[in-house]
Parts: sequence; structure tokens; C-alpha cells
Amino acid sequence: MKLVLFDCDGTLVDSGSLIHETMRRTFLEYGKPEPAFEDTKAIIGLTLDIAIARMQGKPHADGEAVEMMAYYKSLFATVRTELDYHDPLFDGIDALMDTIGPRDDLLIGAVTGKSRRGLNTVLQTHAFGRHFVVSRTADDCPSKPHPAMVTECCDETGMAASDTLVIGDAIYDMQMAKSAGATAIGVSWGYASVDALNQAGADAIVHHPSELMAHIG
Repeated sequence: MKLVLFDCDGTLVDSGSLIHETMRRTFLEYGKPEPAFEDTKAIIGLTLDIAIARMQGKPHADGEAVEMMAYYKSLFATVRTELDYHDPLFDGIDALMDTIGPRDDLLIGAVTGKSRRGLNTVLQTHAFGRHFVVSRTADDCPSKPHPAMVTECCDETGMAASDTLVIGDAIYDMQMAKSAGATAIGVSWGYASVDALNQAGADAIVHHPSELMAHIG
């Protein structure tokens, strides 16, 4: 039995354009310099207040970052509607879920910097939420790379971290996995470079969802 924990943004769905446009409007609303897409990609995976602070060069989330986070959240649904955004899956993810979802030797979960509402939207949109037996979001745990998302999923399912795979596209996913004692699998189709994932401690890098089967078993 293995526990397989997926990040969401940049791993399951290509949400970069939606996140960036919402972040761009938020920064402009607060009179901040307009961020580049590369700046936004670098913080995807963190909880929003910390992400917003990091984008401004602040070491910690302050009161303004918390206010900007609230504004971002209030704007998100509007931007989604304007962009007619439907959480597109990366190529091969649907087939992967069809393959591993029904297996009784695997437990599947999510560990994400998204809100609980955001994660539920993705799982419902693509109709594979039924395969996910455990999850932790930004509403439940400290921000990545803190190991709590992984350790709490392990505790809830009764699985050891040594029998757990964390699959993600961000350096924070790799750091979180290693801190928890889990195996860190980086994906190259997301928002961090392969070099950055390796430097963050990735045990392996895959370039297409089908390659995950060699690690899942």
C-alpha cells in the first residue's frame, strides 16, 4: 500500500494564467508595481499571504499582505468568469487518474496551497474527486514547505511517510516532502525548472504523467 499525494496548481491543472491575472489586478489595486508572470510562477504553491509578501521582497506576511490576500480572494471568481477558465488538466493527468484511481493498493490525496473551496472546484470539475481519500489545503495547515500537510495526511490514513509519494511542480513541494520523510517526485510540466526541483531535493523528475507509474508501481 502506498499513499500518493498530489499538488494541484502546476501539477494537476495549468492554473498559472488565472492566478497571475488575479495577482496582477490585486497588485495594481494596491498601487504596487505590476508583477511579471515569472514572479507569479515563483510563488505558486505557497499560501496567499506569504506568496504576496514574498513577491514584494518581504520575509513575512504583514497586515498589508493579509489585506491583499482578502482582495485577491474576493476577485478570483470574477477573473475566472471573465477568462472563461475551466481548470485545464495537463496532458496525461486524466488518463493517469483513470489508471490509478480504482486501484485498491493505493490511497490518493492532495496537498495544496489552494483553498479548500479551490481544491473542491478542481476535483468536481474533472470528476475524479471520488478517488481522493485525504487532502490538506491552505485552510488546514501552515504553508509549504512546512511538512504538516504531508504528516497530517499520513496520520489520517495510517500510512508511514516512508510509504508516501509527494508529486509536485514547486520547490516547496520537494522541500515539504523531504521534511516529512516522504519521497519527492518533481514534475517538469509545471512552474519550476528541473534544476530548481533537483536543488530542492527531488528524488526523481518526470516529464509526463505516464512516467509516474514507474514510481507509483
